[in-house]
Amino acid sequence: MTPQQKVASFRDKKGPGSIAALTCYDYPTARLLDEAEIDVLLVGDSLGMVVLGFPDTTHVTLSHILHHLEAVARAKPKSLIIADLPIHTYDDPAQALETARKLSAAGADAVKLEGGIRQSEKVKAITEAGIPVCGHLGMLPQRVLEEGGYYKKGKTPEQTKALLEGANALLEAGAFAIVLESLTPAAARSVTKSISIPTIGIGCGDATCDGEIAVITDLLGSYPWFVPPFAKPEAQLATQTSQAAAKYLQRVRAQATQERFRP
Repeated sequence: MTPQQKVASFRDKKGPGSIAALTCYDYPTARLLDEAEIDVLLVGDSLGMVVLGFPDTTHVTLSHILHHLEAVARAKPKSLIIADLPIHTYDDPAQALETARKLSAAGADAVKLEGGIRQSEKVKAITEAGIPVCGHLGMLPQRVLEEGGYYKKGKTPEQTKALLEGANALLEAGAFAIVLESLTPAAARSVTKSISIPTIGIGCGDATCDGEIAVITDLLGSYPWFVPPFAKPEAQLATQTSQAAAKYLQRVRAQATQERFRP
């Protein structure tokens, strides 16, 4: 399917529990997740922390995203590929469109950017050029330094009102979906019910959005040094990896010992 066909099919998934999305940063993982029929593969700037070892997403560059996006795209998944616009690559509408075009050329079916009302002109510039856009509201990782940490959103009526206004601004600008991150369950439900496009939640509670997204390393248990409180690991690959490496080391050393004592 073309990117437009994928997005059209995705928009039809509006409804509780209709969407399963995962971050993805490489070719083999893309193939495996596509075989599992995951709806969305997000080449997110979370790779800065869980792949590249940065303290937050503000260190991620466009080159980083393009490198991993191209690897994911080589798998030619049926899943919808969404790529993040890194920080300071969409400071104005013209730059946003230029970045989106580079991501599209590298294999993204759609792009994602953070923010609401103040990003509407950028979303409009991108969508009018024929590139689908997913919004992102709530806790915005690219603003972690500005806000001094990661905080739950939607705790007050004023915050919820601002989220609703942001969601409607993104919708009017042409966004086909919105990621909601770290909202209170009530705020996430309110936003989800108020707009006609799908919402994808992370850290918003269970069944509060039309679907959810997880960071692949959280799902696999392969990044044990930090696990978000809302993460629900389905495997423990960190432990298995360490155990496999230890067994390999033991085998290599044992073979060397046998060789030394060979007649």
